[in-house]
Amino acid sequence: MTAVPSLAPASKLSPQRRGNLYFVWRGVLGDPVARIAAGIIIVLVLLAIFAPLLAPFPPNEANPALRLMPPGTPGHLLGLDQQGRDILSRLIYGARLTLISGVIPVFLGAAISIPLGLIGAWYPRLGEVIMRLMDVLFAFPMALLAIMLAALMGPGLVNMMIALVVTLVPYNTRVVYAAARQERDLAYVEASRAMATPDLKILFVEMLPNVVAASVVYSCTIVGAVVITAAGLSFLGLGVQPPIAEWGIMTSEGRSFVFVAPHIAAIPGLAITILVMAFNLLGDSLRDSLDPKTRLQLVKHRADPADKEH
Repeated sequence: MTAVPSLAPASKLSPQRRGNLYFVWRGVLGDPVARIAAGIIIVLVLLAIFAPLLAPFPPNEANPALRLMPPGTPGHLLGLDQQGRDILSRLIYGARLTLISGVIPVFLGAAISIPLGLIGAWYPRLGEVIMRLMDVLFAFPMALLAIMLAALMGPGLVNMMIALVVTLVPYNTRVVYAAARQERDLAYVEASRAMATPDLKILFVEMLPNVVAASVVYSCTIVGAVVITAAGLSFLGLGVQPPIAEWGIMTSEGRSFVFVAPHIAAIPGLAITILVMAFNLLGDSLRDSLDPKTRLQLVKHRADPADKEH
């Protein structure tokens, strides 16, 4: 009597299909550098949200008797600036506008670029017009275009953010356009066409989930550059205006005292550097986690201990 071989579990025969969120979660959790970067961003976001509760002083409260005092001054951990304002308090409050000016333009730019890239990839003639317009904006370096637009519209937070959005749209549109062109020729799109599915449904229901990952990854990697550009505009007087607490303004105000009290410019400059590095490192991890060529290898190498035991 021959033994009948036991059937393998269904999960072994047909591996479970994983979504992008799964690979992002496993990729970030399995990468210690990404975990640290995400932790830094979360801490800064919490500081910005709860600034009134965490800051020891109001951001514009000045004590002229203690102006230019160094870090470690009693009651002022990071010292005071040229007007006698507590640098730690201004740093905590300044995280609000720094994060807003770095994240919201990226979000708005992606919201504009995704439809433009999808429509341009689906309709070739319209796509040529859209991409040629993007090429016109590409002719200007990002920082130079942002400075020119901000200077034309005038200083202020809203004008600065509009300038940053216009600057980001061509870059993100090109990323979405390239991804959508690849998706357009795949079998599931051909099947939708054969079933007479409306174009808008194909674009924003079928193709969008597969295209948005490229935009998300690019957006995360570009946040650092946007933060630096926004801080540079404030540094030049084209962004947020004094006496509002913002890291770019703080750095700009401290440059006149760099030889007398270098901490005034060094501390917000260091904060900008840390924030930019955190977004860049997190963006690199997200890119690897969402790239079909690398994400399966990452999940295999970063498998849970329970998986390895089996």
